[in-house]
Amino acid sequence: MDDRLVPATRRKCGILYIKPDQPVHDIMIFTPTPLSGNYLIAPRVLGDHRGWFMRTYCKNTFAEIGHTKEWVQMNHSYTALKGTVRGMHFQQPPYAEIKLVRCIAGAAYDVAVDLRENSATYLQWFGAEISASNKQMMYIPEGFAHGFQAITDDVELVYCHSEFYTPESESGVRYNDPKINIQWPFEPLEISDRDQKHPLL
Repeated sequence: MDDRLVPATRRKCGILYIKPDQPVHDIMIFTPTPLSGNYLIAPRVLGDHRGWFMRTYCKNTFAEIGHTKEWVQMNHSYTALKGTVRGMHFQQPPYAEIKLVRCIAGAAYDVAVDLRENSATYLQWFGAEISASNKQMMYIPEGFAHGFQAITDDVELVYCHSEFYTPESESGVRYNDPKINIQWPFEPLEISDRDQKHPLL
């Protein structure tokens, strides 16, 4: 695409445009994090003077990282205030779930914690900014806790889940557990009573 066709205001938004004839396997870029099975995913954006288009899920592409389960629920959260922390949440087996998290408004610091006792990265964490502008997604395997901090006001996240929400299986770990020692970008502000009462490891 001739970059001259894209208005300057759109060229400044940080979106990487590719040609419509780009090979399918290049449409989504999977970057492994230091935690096994955990990925940051960068959708490639197809754009021209009209705007842009991107793919956020493809069953065949995700199968290449070993993902074979179906998404059975999708959820949408809104967080009003910068500094708010939600997490760290997971479901106990047999309802352990995979999550795919995408930010569609504002920006969040998304965090995954490996809770698999047989893992070489047990109790290690990884965090990254996902935002409406960078369009990155976080893939969180079974056996991980997940949470995030709003790093702007008015943050909206969309989640895909591989298991149905099961209240009796719902669990969590404390967002400030010293054994994990998550380094949040800001001093955590708004936190729910439930999240403050998750047990320490």
